[in-house]
Amino acid sequence: MRHGLYASTCGYGAIIAAVDTSPHVQLLLASASPRRRRLLAWLGVPYSVTSPETPEDLTAPLDPETLAAALAGDKALAARAEGEAGALVLGFDTIVVLDREVLGKPRDVADAWRMLRALSGRTHRVVTGCALLGPGDVLPRTFSVTTEVRMQELTDERIEAWMALGEFMGCAGAYNIEGQIAEVTADECYQNVAGLPLCHLFAELRDVGGACGLHAAVRSPVAACDSALGRSCRLGPRVTGDLPHFGR
Repeated sequence: MRHGLYASTCGYGAIIAAVDTSPHVQLLLASASPRRRRLLAWLGVPYSVTSPETPEDLTAPLDPETLAAALAGDKALAARAEGEAGALVLGFDTIVVLDREVLGKPRDVADAWRMLRALSGRTHRVVTGCALLGPGDVLPRTFSVTTEVRMQELTDERIEAWMALGEFMGCAGAYNIEGQIAEVTADECYQNVAGLPLCHLFAELRDVGGACGLHAAVRSPVAACDSALGRSCRLGPRVTGDLPHFGR
């Protein structure tokens, strides 16, 4: 499920931490997430990284899809403010929705316990907002992707074992899909739960890439994703058209 809008600008501060200063870099990832960095690399093009600090108000009177997209748009705008000239900026923000409650990253350990106990054995939604801000754009092109996730039954022992890995504080809903405590079907986007709906991003880049000067070598991520997960995703080929290469 995808929803589009133009995100509004809000106040921000940014800390730039570019990792690739090659003059050929054309993508700027506005995220400190190592998972997003790894997934974006599957597209086969170089990119640089920035870690913008933006306010994250999850109480705004917006539906979750609009909220996630707006937060992603704000990250893209913050990154562009001090980023590389001429880059296509990519911003993302992931939230978890259980019933009507929006869950972001836990405030502390007690909040993480609360989230995980509430999610245990339940189906919930993970919404990732995405923003693409091209050179010269005033506002980013934004959309969101929603995945239904089934959380396994979590005993206190399983929660403690997951927390011992030390990743829960940096995850919306206090969990990471790669921690193997939650599941999605082959008709849902697994990588969306990891924070980057890669096939949907590929489809958007196919639309805007020419204007932004992206190389034709940008690859469809379907094969890489299937190989990593050891399964055949049914959603990815429908989203990408199962194209082996961007622009072909």
